[in-house]
Amino acid sequence: MSLAGKVAIVTGSGRGLGLAYAQELARQGAAVVVNDVDAQVAEEAVASITAAGGKATAVVAPVGSTETAKQLVSTAVEAFGGLDILVTNAGVLRDKSLLKMTDEDFDLVINVHLRGTFTCVREAYAYFKENGVAGRIITIGSPTGQRGNFGQTNYAAAKAGIVGMVRTWALEMKRAGVTANAIIPVAATAMTKTVPFFQKAVEADERGEAMPDFFRKDLGFGTADDVAGLVAYLASDAAGAVTGQAIGVGGDRLQLWSHPEAVATEFQDGGWTYAELGERFEDLFGGRLQSVGEEFPELPAELQPEPAAK
Repeated sequence: MSLAGKVAIVTGSGRGLGLAYAQELARQGAAVVVNDVDAQVAEEAVASITAAGGKATAVVAPVGSTETAKQLVSTAVEAFGGLDILVTNAGVLRDKSLLKMTDEDFDLVINVHLRGTFTCVREAYAYFKENGVAGRIITIGSPTGQRGNFGQTNYAAAKAGIVGMVRTWALEMKRAGVTANAIIPVAATAMTKTVPFFQKAVEADERGEAMPDFFRKDLGFGTADDVAGLVAYLASDAAGAVTGQAIGVGGDRLQLWSHPEAVATEFQDGGWTYAELGERFEDLFGGRLQSVGEEFPELPAELQPEPAAK
């Protein structure tokens, strides 16, 4: 399962989850192209990999454009002689409820997450196909894209779209031997740090302590390193038969998400009229309507967040 001789690109890998992915890929033997919009952060990430004996170089550019995608692939080829693995992690948040969300809020998140994934995967796949590489595409989804979340119209749309693209790419890339999968991570990051529900877990992580079992086991919430192992596995030859999947990981938990499937089906001779639906919909589907959003168990008393200082 060694990744020795492999070359990987990890977008948005200057810090947080992306950095953990890049470091783990390097630890398993891959040379890594680090990407971030902050030059100092990118160089520090490269230094952390090379100091540990790995190989890395940086591309400082915002993800989204075709130009950045081309730059990432060409850097991998020029610096390390090829490309085998792409991890599309770059992302931003602009959380607001629908009526407060501006066009700019929506467009920025869609451009980085969704368009950035599209342009980078298109460029990497073109290289794979032209050079006969059985490459690995690993995208990053979110529970928000699977279940929805208040105040995240833009983010939910992007993350759901990424999983939809992965299912399509798995079909299109099969003949070339290229796999495409989405990871659904649940981990302590700058994005989750501000959520009071996770306060005690994040504080423990920042102190270098193990998170309470409630978070790791009941919620499947852990550290960035807990996610990185799955990234490296999906990048390996051992995962050659795994494609088109959405796989959740966090803390001590690993999940395989289902594809959307019909939960109930009914037929009516001649089709469904307005009157028929009004008369029968509740009886047919009322008790089968699907929930939205994530539902968390109640926090134990000792893990309740501290009250905000006045």
